[in-house]
Amino acid sequence: MTFEEKHNKGYQLLHEKDLDHALDAARELQKMNPDAAEGYTLEGEVMQKLNQWSSSISSFHDALERDPENARLYNLRGYSYLNHDEPDKAKEDFDRAIALEDLPAAHRNLVLFMLMTGDGQVAMNYLLNRIRSQPRDVENWILMGDLMSKGGHEEKARSYYEQALKMDPENEYVKDLLS
Repeated sequence: MTFEEKHNKGYQLLHEKDLDHALDAARELQKMNPDAAEGYTLEGEVMQKLNQWSSSISSFHDALERDPENARLYNLRGYSYLNHDEPDKAKEDFDRAIALEDLPAAHRNLVLFMLMTGDGQVAMNYLLNRIRSQPRDVENWILMGDLMSKGGHEEKARSYYEQALKMDPENEYVKDLLS
C-alpha cells in the first residue's frame, strides 16, 4: 500500500470510528515517512476522539514541526489545548490558524474559546459578524442555533437551524434537530 493509500485508509478508519486500526495506520505512516506530517496529524485526531488531549497536543506538535505553516494543524492543536484547559495556548493557535489561512473552523473554535473564558456576549457578537461576513458558511448558522438553544431561545435557534437546512438540505444533524 502506498503512503497516500495508507493515509486515505487511516482517515476512512477514523471516520468509521475504528480508532485502534486508525492509530495503527497513523504509526505505519510515521514509519513509512518520518519527515511527513500526515502520520502525526492522523495520530493527533485519533487521540482527540479518545479525549486524550495531552497525547493529541504532542502529536500535533510533532506534525507542526514537519509542516509549520499548516493552519489546520494549529486549529486542531488549539482545540486540544482548549479541552486540556490551556485556553491561552488555544487562542494562540486559533489566531495563528486564522492568520495563516483565515480558517472558518478556527473562527468557530475562537467563539468556543470566548464562551469558555466567560466572554459570552463577545462570542455572540463575533459569531454574528462571521455570519454577516460569511453568510454561506452553514456551520456558523448551526453553531449560533446551538448557542441559542443552550440559552433557552428555542424559536431563535429554530430560525438559525432552518437557514442552515436551506443551505445544506442533507445535513443530518440539523434535520434531526428540526424533526
